[in-house]
Amino acid sequence: MASELPERLGQLEQSVRRAAELIGRLKAERSQAEAEKARLQKRLDEQARELDELRARLGALEENQRELARLIEERKAILAQVEGILKELDALELP
Repeated sequence: MASELPERLGQLEQSVRRAAELIGRLKAERSQAEAEKARLQKRLDEQARELDELRARLGALEENQRELARLIEERKAILAQVEGILKELDALELP
């Protein structure tokens, strides 16, 4: 039993060293993962802002498109009125 004690202490010391090395590697990996997370969060925030800007631009473009369609219809109505007036003038047969 006494001869087993140094051997068991040696095994325990190796296990503690391996555990300490593993803890060191895990801390480094955690640090890297946190840095990557921060980088990705920053990128996500930037893309969210860009998406908001694009949605706002899309809304403005859609409003412009509706206004353009309204103006085109208004133009068609005015042209029809002008044609009607011209036909009436032609019908008057002024000398």
